[in-house]
Amino acid sequence: KIPVGIRANYFLGDNFIIRTWYRNYSDNWGINSNTLQLETVYKITNFISITPFYRFYQQSAADYFDARNKHTSSDAFYTSNYDLSKFNSNFYGGGIRLVPPKGILNFKHISSLEIRYGHYTKNIGMSSDIISMHLKFK
Repeated sequence: KIPVGIRANYFLGDNFIIRTWYRNYSDNWGINSNTLQLETVYKITNFISITPFYRFYQQSAADYFDARNKHTSSDAFYTSNYDLSKFNSNFYGGGIRLVPPKGILNFKHISSLEIRYGHYTKNIGMSSDIISMHLKFK
């Protein structure tokens, strides 16, 4: 397994942060992949920010992948796991982050709250919607 990645952030004034991320991955099963992510943080106030994001992923198939019932008994190794197939995926959405000075709901031990929504699609017929909540405790 050989993953190589780079992150680059750019502060555009006091209210904008642009975060980028790229990763290339390859292994001895024949999988090669590329991931590119872009996230922009916009600070509305000192205590509220919104974050739209987008991630693209591309992967080649493993050497031993084939669809179900396509392998033969002469194959030494095989898999029909579609996580090891060739595919592209997209993940996009946004979030809102709250960092009130007195804590969330005036509870000072919870210093921040972030709620994110994302829509994920694969070009092999899969999609999902994801809602997550992140709390930071002091």
